[in-house]
This record gives sequence, structure tokens and C-alpha cells, in this order.
Amino acid sequence: MENNPLDKFAKSPFRSRFKLSSADKFYIQQKGLDTIRLHARDFIKTRLAPAYIPNDGKQTPMRHHPVFIAQHATATCCRGCLFKWHHIPAGTQLTDAQQEYIVNLIMLWIEKQLH
Repeated sequence: MENNPLDKFAKSPFRSRFKLSSADKFYIQQKGLDTIRLHARDFIKTRLAPAYIPNDGKQTPMRHHPVFIAQHATATCCRGCLFKWHHIPAGTQLTDAQQEYIVNLIMLWIEKQLH
């Protein structure tokens, strides 16, 4: 059993290559973590939570927002990765609890990157 939910991503060559840039860190500093959490909630609700996503697998950019970077780092970028890494099946609307789990994981990764 893993102590840190981020440990499994550190073992993945693909997931572990994602890091916040200095521009991402500056953006977070300017906006604050509460605002970043709101952004994460919105992105998850609109881009990941629906049961059917027409562009699933391509809906999360690889840059341009710290949350997007965190989504790739934590395998919360598409429904395929959600199933593979988190055992959350595609084809059903994400529950509020599932969405909050994803947001919390994203924020944990972001906060770790800031230290």
C-alpha cells in the first residue's frame, strides 16, 4: 500500500516528466491556490466529468495552465487514463465525489511542485 497517492506517478517515466515551469509557478503565485482549485473544478466538470466526451484523449492540452500539467502528471487528463490509473470507468457521468477526488489529487501534485 502506498503512503503518498503521488508515488505511483513518480514511477512512470511518462507521468514523472511533467513539472511546473517558472511561469506556471508565477501564475499560481499571482492567482493563489484557491483560484487554481476553482479552475481545476471547472476544468474537471466541463472537460472530464461528462459521460460522453467527443474528443476524449485530446481534451487536455499539455501546456498553458498549471492544472493541465497536473492532469497529465496525475493521469486525470482523459477518461482512458482515469480508468487505467484510477479504475474510474468511462461512459458514466463522474460523481461529485469522484470530481473532488480528482481535484484534490491535482492540487496535491501542484502543492508538491511548489515546494
